[in-house]
Amino acid sequence: MAMPGGVKEVEGSANSVKIENLARFAVAEHNKKENSALEFKKVVNAKEQVVSGMMYYITLEAMDGDKKKVYEAKVWEKPWLNFKEVQEFKLVGDAPPAASSST
Repeated sequence: MAMPGGVKEVEGSANSVKIENLARFAVAEHNKKENSALEFKKVVNAKEQVVSGMMYYITLEAMDGDKKKVYEAKVWEKPWLNFKEVQEFKLVGDAPPAASSST
């Protein structure tokens, strides 16, 4: 059972539909608020914390124009109230280049 206040890794977060949906929501909310056009690419990592609901700390990659960048989003969710809110959305830096294969 999760301990209130404890932050823990979300196992399999890179493949979790729920976490991906929260990450997409965070990007969409950021785009609305900042009048930007980030394009979600993938979840890199996620942590969760039991609060009044759940607080998710999601590291994600998104395209900013032609550059892939890494962002951190903090999303608060109370599913029983159908409530979710982006508490924080910030740029971490450029995404590491993808491994290229020489042919």
